[in-house]
Amino acid sequence: MKAEIIAVGSELLTPDHLDTNSLFLTERLNDAGFEVQLKTIVGDSEDKIAGVLGDALRRSKVIIFSGGLGPTEDDLTRTAVAGVLHRTISIDPNLLEILRQRFASRGYSMPKINERQAEVIHGAEILHNALGTAPGMWIEEQGIYIALLPGPPRELKAMFDTGVLPRIQSLGRGRTLAKKVLHVTGMTESEVDSRVAPIYKACPQVQTTILASTGHIALRLYRWLELGEDPKDLDELASKIQEALGDAIFTDSGESLEQVVGRQLRESGLTLAVAESCTSGMIGMCITRVPGSSDYFRGGILCYSNEVKMNLCGVPAEVLQQHGAVSAEVAEALARGVRDNLNSSIGLSVTGIAGPGGGSAEKPVGLVFVGLSDGKRTAHWRRIIPGDRETIRERTTYFALSLLRRFLLHRRNTENAEK
Repeated sequence: MKAEIIAVGSELLTPDHLDTNSLFLTERLNDAGFEVQLKTIVGDSEDKIAGVLGDALRRSKVIIFSGGLGPTEDDLTRTAVAGVLHRTISIDPNLLEILRQRFASRGYSMPKINERQAEVIHGAEILHNALGTAPGMWIEEQGIYIALLPGPPRELKAMFDTGVLPRIQSLGRGRTLAKKVLHVTGMTESEVDSRVAPIYKACPQVQTTILASTGHIALRLYRWLELGEDPKDLDELASKIQEALGDAIFTDSGESLEQVVGRQLRESGLTLAVAESCTSGMIGMCITRVPGSSDYFRGGILCYSNEVKMNLCGVPAEVLQQHGAVSAEVAEALARGVRDNLNSSIGLSVTGIAGPGGGSAEKPVGLVFVGLSDGKRTAHWRRIIPGDRETIRERTTYFALSLLRRFLLHRRNTENAEK
């Protein structure tokens, strides 16, 4: 069953406002058995809204509008929809009284302009708004179902769940969207695709998408199931991909990378301390936004200057002089030093050039070194990370967390092998 979403509002066509309603609506529609085939943002123009609706009526069973139901002159969803459907609009006296009482309960006299919000399209069912003044509408038009919802997310969510969802659940006919999401770290998007493309192309009935973000790669598998259908092929595909990518997959249950690292630390009884130069506390921030992280996180040192690297992290002056602050040797010294000084099991360090200045031919902007030390083993990793200053800092943070995860896996596997 096909559905589409139409978001109304000229502000959504500027860089200052983001349409988050469509994300919520897509999830809810999928859960109800509807495949969202199109999302459209249209400005406050009656002609443009009407044009978008005319196209939608030819291709979708359910059409959800958000926005354009307010009291001002640029709120044109009602009139545009009524025009396309060749229906009249009139004020509903009961709704008008409800609106007046709503204002009176707050100690206000309702402005005349708000009377527009009592206008109802002929034949529409009113969807009452318990959280605002803009009522919604539910319209059936020759086997097509149209919902008009307010734009404020809080009001839209409540109205959809109470007024729209009960009406469309039976229309979905028991279809469900089965999905699996595999989160991958330590690999590029192209590396992931080259390894798994032969696998997912052999299973075309499962839709596969690969999405790269700052911290990881998300591999999403979707399969629409009819009532009573078994998602066996989806499970088999996920299993084959997991076998191909191995421990590059850090979760298939939606955990963040910092949650996975925290669980590893807690289960192994280890503690962590960090020394951060170019990331300036971002690693510590990620670690500590996980509830209970005080169980395993000792603390961090922001060591931008060489003096702090020497005085608080114990980096020898001769190492800084010989190799420079951005070097493998300093990264390892920082990891050892912060581990010793904060009395932790593991020390994690980052040093690099986030830019935009400070780079050279030998050490370009984006060059970073990550160090790790656990008392038995000290290691470093070098990477040149592209992007602007903030992108480099964010990617470096997740690069370091990814390496920490693998470091902990290696440590656990080594200990198991020695038993």
